[in-house]
Amino acid sequence: MSRIRDNYENSLWNRLVRWVNGDTDPFKGRMEMQPLREADLKGDSVYNPDRLDREKVEQYLNDLSKNKEMKAFRFLYCLGSVAFCLLLIAVLLLTVSHLPVLGDPNGPNNNEVSARYIEHGTEEFGAINMVTNMILSYRGFDTFGETCVLFIAATCVIVLLRRPEEEIESTKETDWQYEPKPDAILQRITRIVVPVIFLYGFYIILNGHLSPGGGFSGGATVGAGLILYVTTFGFHNTQRFFGEKTYDRVKVGALSLYSVTMIYYFYTGANALKNIFPLGTPGNILSSGMILPINIFVGLEVACTIYAFFAMFRRGGM
Repeated sequence: MSRIRDNYENSLWNRLVRWVNGDTDPFKGRMEMQPLREADLKGDSVYNPDRLDREKVEQYLNDLSKNKEMKAFRFLYCLGSVAFCLLLIAVLLLTVSHLPVLGDPNGPNNNEVSARYIEHGTEEFGAINMVTNMILSYRGFDTFGETCVLFIAATCVIVLLRRPEEEIESTKETDWQYEPKPDAILQRITRIVVPVIFLYGFYIILNGHLSPGGGFSGGATVGAGLILYVTTFGFHNTQRFFGEKTYDRVKVGALSLYSVTMIYYFYTGANALKNIFPLGTPGNILSSGMILPINIFVGLEVACTIYAFFAMFRRGGM
């Protein structure tokens, strides 16, 4: 028969059990503890004298009534900023005053280079639009570099923002959290407007050698139409005619054909060889030699780049 303790509450075992269960504090009455002051409870829960010292220093520095050095510094900073802006404006106005008068025939901008573009551009390359004639023929190397920049920019955005295929497929059923909700009025208007936007964009591309426009402006118009369609109907409906494979083929194919065309252009020009592509009759749609296909390649490249930026930033995939 076990022995019953008369003083169980003060037994070692009972005190151990209560301490393990957290019912008692073993240091209660044995250590001197003071509550934290109100200033110590601000910010961090643990008293940090270094932080309080930094706060006092910042308060002193920001108190302009006491810190005269800071007040003087801010005044001189504002005064120096205004003086610098006025000096910059004066320098720019002085520079503009020394520029030649607009339309001055003796100005340095009216030299033999611009005269060559104007007098012999249509004869040598067959384009009526002098701007397109200059950009895609005389300065074709620069335009080719700009197109390569667009390709590299779109590739970098895809590499940085592309989501895994598994993640995109897993959200296919709940894709409306990324897609706009169906709107009957918006969809009806889009069905009417988007074909007109595409038609107008292709008109700008194909007519760039005859009137203002070209591959860059026409490609931007087509890209805007794609963005409007995908915003209204969603990515899954857009993928029926412009999916990831179509995007890759159009973008890579346009740049590749553009590269081959410009290499032929550079090779024949550098070696004084005759161009086999006929210039046609100036003013006709099928004219200007290789400027027309180059406009098409540039337009497709620009349209794909604009759509890729929108798709990657919005969804992480095509």
